Amino acid sequence: MRRPLRAPLAAALGLALGLLASCAAGEAQPVERVLPSDAASLRLSFAPVVRQVAPAVVSITSRKVTVGRGPSFGDPFFDFFFRDFGGFGRPRVETSLGSGVILRPDGLVVTNHHVVEGAEEIEVVLADRRTFAARVLGSDRASDLAFLRMDTRGERLPTLALGDSDAIEVGDLVLAIGNPFGIGQTVTSGIVSAKGRTHPSLERDVSFIQTDAAINPGNSGGALVTLDGKLVGINTAIFTRSGGSIGIGFAVPANLVAARLAALEGGRGQIARPWLGAELQAVDGELAKALGLDRTRGVVVRRVIGESPAARAGLQPGDVVMSVDGVPVDDPPSLGYRLSLKPLGDRARLQVWRRGQERVVAVPVEAADRRPRNVTTLEGRHPLDGLVVGELTPGLAEELELGDLDRGVVVLGTEAGRFAGRLGLRRGDVIESVNGRRVGSVGELREVVRRGAQGRWQIGVRRGEQQLVLSVG
Repeated sequence: MRRPLRAPLAAALGLALGLLASCAAGEAQPVERVLPSDAASLRLSFAPVVRQVAPAVVSITSRKVTVGRGPSFGDPFFDFFFRDFGGFGRPRVETSLGSGVILRPDGLVVTNHHVVEGAEEIEVVLADRRTFAARVLGSDRASDLAFLRMDTRGERLPTLALGDSDAIEVGDLVLAIGNPFGIGQTVTSGIVSAKGRTHPSLERDVSFIQTDAAINPGNSGGALVTLDGKLVGINTAIFTRSGGSIGIGFAVPANLVAARLAALEGGRGQIARPWLGAELQAVDGELAKALGLDRTRGVVVRRVIGESPAARAGLQPGDVVMSVDGVPVDDPPSLGYRLSLKPLGDRARLQVWRRGQERVVAVPVEAADRRPRNVTTLEGRHPLDGLVVGELTPGLAEELELGDLDRGVVVLGTEAGRFAGRLGLRRGDVIESVNGRRVGSVGELREVVRRGAQGRWQIGVRRGEQQLVLSVG
């Protein structure tokens, strides 16, 4: 339902439409500039909305203890060996400032994952300066969302209701409320500049709302609200060259907040995210022509992982997914976002283009298995003695942010006092080779170390985007 126009605004709009009609008819009309004619026109303001919603927007201070390192340890080689050892710097308290929104009167707060990541102490300050301690209930790096529980001491708190972020349109007026630069609660206004924004530097499973309302450091986790007082987004990121706002800000849609909260409450403290089990690619002009599409659109399936929801639904390499539940998708993040809005156990209807024909494929909405397979502690007279490893599952690869890996041996930890603890290997490192031999399973790794080596050991490790070789001997 469209919002009714106030009388002065409606009159101004009628005048504008009349002028446009006259110009279209060829009548050149001068634009007359006049002062507001009545008190109502002078008082048009966002203040009533701000009074309604601002009390539920909070400031968040998180603290954690970190160990500083010398300048030489910025080198990946030194970082590889010495990150997990103490004594190379002085402990210091690192403070992070951000914002959040109270969703429920019992103290449930939503903010950004990066605001509270690794926090050992969290303090929430309300607009009326009441202060509460809080703890993390659940956090999801992929969508940059975190949910906190405040210790309200029985006090009732103001809340802000979630709106339907799919219902907003480009051009809608919005307000951004948060705590920029730690100076205190601040309100800025703008419009919805775009919807469905994705970018390689942003979170991979979010189709962001873009706004030109000023967002600055400290606004992260704050509210993006419509003029009817509904929360439609959580302000998350900006594009900037100066460190401040240049009118390009991004907010996580409220519908994804609702989906992640439902997953948290249904997952016993864990945020389970739907998993398709397919490697995807956006369709460009050349690919559209090769696939017989009339224009550039959709997301092409490059690979289907065995025993995944995509495989069971019958998706095939070369299929082009046009829409999810009737909503068009044009890149992998937008497809992942649409799936993320579905509750686990449901089915998503994918409109698919396959060899010149359209069809509908029903994909079960399921979470990936995050438990490693064949967990083993390596033992013997070799450098990996005491290393705890397991075989990757797709869910574990997703949790550890290992990209599209669905096979490999991942480091899960080390046993204290054993030789492997000296190597600086971390949870999430993937062992790719030992002494020049590729390893893709725990069995292969155990066989390689059992045979041993003469002289030095060469251990190939993948750490994020880095390919490292550990030489021991």
